[in-house]
Amino acid sequence: ITVLQIVKESQQQHGLRHGDFQRYRGYCSRRLRRLRKTLNFKMGNRHKFTGKKVTEEILSDNRYLLLILMDAERAWSYAMQLKQEANTEPRKRFHLLSRLRKAVKHAEELERLCESNRVDAKTKLEAQAYMAYLTGMLRFEHQEWKAAMEAFNKCKTIYEKLANAFTEEQAVLYNQRVEEISPNIRYCAYNIGDQSAMNELMQMRLRSGGTEGLLAEKLEALITQTRAKQAATMSEVEWRGRTVPVKIDKVRIFLLGLADNEAAIAQAENEETKERLFESLLSECRDAIQAVREDLKPDQKQREHSLENDSGKVSNIQYLHSYLTYIKLSTAIKRNESMAKSLQKALLQQQRSEEDGKRTPRPQDLIRLYDIILQNLVELTQLPGLEEDKNFQKEIGLKTLVYKAYRCFFIAQSYVLVKKWSEALLLYERVLKYAREVQSGAGAYTNSLKELPDVQDLITQVNAEKYSLQAAAILDANDSHETESPSQVKDGKPLSERFETFCLDPSLVSKQVSLVHFPPGFQPIPCKPLFFDLALNHVAFPPLEDKVEQKAKSGLTGYIKGIFGFKS
Repeated sequence: ITVLQIVKESQQQHGLRHGDFQRYRGYCSRRLRRLRKTLNFKMGNRHKFTGKKVTEEILSDNRYLLLILMDAERAWSYAMQLKQEANTEPRKRFHLLSRLRKAVKHAEELERLCESNRVDAKTKLEAQAYMAYLTGMLRFEHQEWKAAMEAFNKCKTIYEKLANAFTEEQAVLYNQRVEEISPNIRYCAYNIGDQSAMNELMQMRLRSGGTEGLLAEKLEALITQTRAKQAATMSEVEWRGRTVPVKIDKVRIFLLGLADNEAAIAQAENEETKERLFESLLSECRDAIQAVREDLKPDQKQREHSLENDSGKVSNIQYLHSYLTYIKLSTAIKRNESMAKSLQKALLQQQRSEEDGKRTPRPQDLIRLYDIILQNLVELTQLPGLEEDKNFQKEIGLKTLVYKAYRCFFIAQSYVLVKKWSEALLLYERVLKYAREVQSGAGAYTNSLKELPDVQDLITQVNAEKYSLQAAAILDANDSHETESPSQVKDGKPLSERFETFCLDPSLVSKQVSLVHFPPGFQPIPCKPLFFDLALNHVAFPPLEDKVEQKAKSGLTGYIKGIFGFKS
């Protein structure tokens, strides 16, 4: 069997890609149960346990070796799970060592079984390397550096020989394992007394952007310990012409490692590594700021008294807090600028990205980054102790103009994509305005603007984009006149309303043809005229007194005649 390939494939497919050791341990348990059931190698029944051991006599099937391998992997994954939990629960470290010893015991059994004549030479070598790897990890945890180094060296030698004996495709897996082991070997060498190993460990850390696996916490602790020794001699720091004493150990350690971290970022081989180094530096800076902030709270009254006596000059601890905040904001600006540069490169390679099926970056992504940068610059201008520093304020003002110019440029690019030509042209003019302001005011601040993007390149690019935009606008206007033919316009009108225009409408021969509006819409009609008798109020009726008196004289006779309907 190919031990390393089986182990790596199982780990990658069942949780270790995300560092989930508990999931991988569950997978090992389930696979063990399936193997025992398939091989009919059960440990008794539900009522009684009957232990069985794999011997050389029953090695007719290589799956018996898989039983031992999965036992070792289950114990190892449990140990790694406990290692994660031991950060908060130190007592679990004892259980961790117990499980590692159990994994080594299974690996020894695997190596012993592979000495059989039924096993090929490649499997024997892989079993020996696997045994040496687990032994090295156990000795590493026990801090037995010499024994651990010997075991790791044995493992490395075997895998290097295996890599040389097979094709390049098969050798990739072995070379990866060798790269994983190398930092452990150098760490053991350093602890034995080889001081040159420290530099190699630092270089490994810089190349990878951080450490992973068994060595991670120990190497970070070693670096912190080394810096702490150097920090004992550091007592003050100078920034912008003012010397400030540094009494907090965490701040000393951070400031001593600042130059190394910045050099590591500059030497990073790819964007992913650079991003991880930026995050690590920002995390350390936040911790240092928090340590200073804790000292600021009890010192608040003294700071207020210092402000009154020194005519606005902030205290040393407050100035140190401003310096650390400046480092944090400047690092955040550099990180966002680095991300913006990578996005700009991706914008130039949009076609390749679309072919690969990846998400194509948009100008809006860059606008968001420049918004964050501008917000960081605003926070820089508000740092306590720097309000009266005119040179600093002027420098930040010039940087703000540079980033505003780039932000306007990408806003214009986003308008170009939606064919809003006039808005894009106005924004390009605004970009040129910002760029010229930077050039006119950059005289004495050329050195501080060296790290920023060159505005002259931006001016050249904007001038080219303006001509391209004007040409595109003219072509778009011509195309719109040509394409606005009746055959291209779909306004939803029925056929009865567009008899005078020719239109190739394929819907006319379909089942849902639109001939007329049905049901027809309401149309206004004249309503019935209304008569208003305005003259009635001005009509004078004739007098009727003579008729009323005559009727009254008729008396009873007239009344009776009226009842019976007789007329006179």
